[in-house]
Amino acid sequence: MSHASLSPAIDHPAPTTQPVPAAAPPAELSLEERLILVKAEMTARLDEAAVAYEVNTAHIPTEPVDLADVVTLPLTPTHQPTPASYPTPVAALLQRAHHRLLTSGWCKDVLVDEDGARCMLGAIRAEARGDGGLEADAASVLLDAIRRKFGDDVDSVPSFNDAHGSARTPLRMVDQAASLADTRGL
Repeated sequence: MSHASLSPAIDHPAPTTQPVPAAAPPAELSLEERLILVKAEMTARLDEAAVAYEVNTAHIPTEPVDLADVVTLPLTPTHQPTPASYPTPVAALLQRAHHRLLTSGWCKDVLVDEDGARCMLGAIRAEARGDGGLEADAASVLLDAIRRKFGDDVDSVPSFNDAHGSARTPLRMVDQAASLADTRGL
């Protein structure tokens, strides 16, 4: 007996080779189509980054920040008008008061402290040089500027001045009042 006779005959069909359709060459995308695809990919990446940021920072307590208290300017103004730059008397007075507060210092609870620093009204009074009407007009415009920004609940310039712990906001309001007086032609 031969070895071939012991093993059963297995008929395997001959492999058939069917032609595989050739892959179509990639179509050229127009610039707009490529930009749309890139935009979609970047949007997905940004969305993923935003979610990751929210997850990674969720445990950090935060409080709202008033940018006016964060953004600081040099004590020597470089781009602001000089004290005599406003042609109208009230605006010029307020600008001089602002300059005095910058150079001589700001204080609260008194018109002038022992170091010569002044409150908002003290600076206006010093720069008015005894002209009570001009002083009153300047204080009125300053109070109006304060109320525009902080509401009608502000009783007076001295109470506003004394409510602050630093010079930043009072100085900014005197400067804004000078601009307001100039706009009004005062």
